[in-house]
Amino acid sequence: MRNLQPGQWLSEKLSQRYVGDYKPFVFVDGEGVRCSLYLSGCLFACAECFSEATWNFRYGEKYTQRLEDQILADLGQEYVQGLTLLGGEPFLNTGVCLALIDRVRRELGTSKDIWSWTGYTFEELLLESADKLAMLGKIDVVVDGRFELAKRDLSLQFRGSSNQQRIIDVKQSLASGQVTLWGELKDATSSYEQIEKRNLI
Repeated sequence: MRNLQPGQWLSEKLSQRYVGDYKPFVFVDGEGVRCSLYLSGCLFACAECFSEATWNFRYGEKYTQRLEDQILADLGQEYVQGLTLLGGEPFLNTGVCLALIDRVRRELGTSKDIWSWTGYTFEELLLESADKLAMLGKIDVVVDGRFELAKRDLSLQFRGSSNQQRIIDVKQSLASGQVTLWGELKDATSSYEQIEKRNLI
């Protein structure tokens, strides 16, 4: 896992505009039915990352207008709650993400929410480059922080370790000047291992 100084990693220098995957109509990448875009490229290099292949900035395929059109068409379905940006590291692909977010807002307004996972902490993003700040300001919910294997906790909702990973209501946090957790947070009271043990008894 790597740490960094503000502005050390810039999307304009690193992003190759590649995506590792696009998964429409999924239930695990945030609340409700979602369309999930996995951006390629990450420098945090967290141990046991679940998508290590997406560290490579040229993993997968180039982001295209055709893919963007498909994402908007899928998001337009009434039962889809929103868009999720994952990676890799979405905040090292701001050129792709900002254009997509802006189009979602132009065509669908605020009827769809936007989530993003990031290795940055919320506090780090506040000190970052203008493009990252612009992207943060357009997102509804961010799950922040590096994954730490030693603090893995499978009872947590939508995240894998208990260190700095928080589900943050971005707009409330920016308005108040302090981190406000997402209001629908529901972490489990039992771990996966505890549940399995009970099922075996």
